[in-house]
Amino acid sequence: MLIAGPNLTIDRTSTLPELRPGDVLRLADVAVTPGGKGLNVARAALSMGVKARLVAFVPGETGAVAARWIAEEGVDFAAIDSPGEIRSTAVILEPSGRATVLNEPGPTLTADAWAAYEAAIADGIGEHRVLVCSGSLPPGAPADAYARLAETAHAAGRVVIVDANPTDLRAALAARPDVVTPNLAEAEGLLHGRADEAVEASPDARPRAVAAARGLLDAGARAAVVTAAAAGAAVVSATGAHWITAPRAEVRNPIGAGDVLTSGLAAALERGESVEAATREGVAAAAAAVETATAGRLEVQRFRELLEQTSLAPA
Repeated sequence: MLIAGPNLTIDRTSTLPELRPGDVLRLADVAVTPGGKGLNVARAALSMGVKARLVAFVPGETGAVAARWIAEEGVDFAAIDSPGEIRSTAVILEPSGRATVLNEPGPTLTADAWAAYEAAIADGIGEHRVLVCSGSLPPGAPADAYARLAETAHAAGRVVIVDANPTDLRAALAARPDVVTPNLAEAEGLLHGRADEAVEASPDARPRAVAAARGLLDAGARAAVVTAAAAGAAVVSATGAHWITAPRAEVRNPIGAGDVLTSGLAAALERGESVEAATREGVAAAAAAVETATAGRLEVQRFRELLEQTSLAPA
């Protein structure tokens, strides 16, 4: 898979007994790693032994350091220079399993930087069957950036998956991506204007996710996967609507679970699986990922075990 994950970050992941806004708090167990949704997709692919290449901006001196760290992880990586310095993300984990994420927007791109990025995607698409467009777009990127990349991939006969925030996903729908993979809050935000980005499973998650997936098909997607945290995921395509029940997992770090789902889905589509079968693999991969400490990582044997416990049924 080729991964368009333009907006890298430096993650600072730490733990607290309890997050109390307004108080002076002391963090523990701080881990500093490169991050971003596209990198999580690439990490998961690497864990599963799937050929993948990440294309991302590396702003400034801090971007160069992040690029070196990514290369040391073994991720196949195309680094595109851009102005400014790489953004940071604060991730705060609590023993309850709650995670709080503070995302910076990133530095503003120039037109030349975006042109170089599009050229890198066009140059690399011939070596992969699937293009994954993942994560936020840096300030200064075209509003229809993912639609433009999708059109490039479709012109080459490739499959396109888009996993982005409601604003960027809405613009991408104009290019009729093959699969979109928002969580329930993001899907309902796009369709109904809700701003809540919480992804906790609710008692009515299943019918809401199915309805949202159908709405995304009406809006232009060829297939839609709408995730609902531990409840599972809805997948709707031309062949109908299905629900995938997630297996039980011991949550250690929930950050990046949706990215791993997208990676597992893309890996299966690379092999020619149906979108339903591919989504089942993605859900199992996401469940395996939440049991690891680092976003985007998973144990392959655990993935295989959980896949046996992941069920697919008509919705």
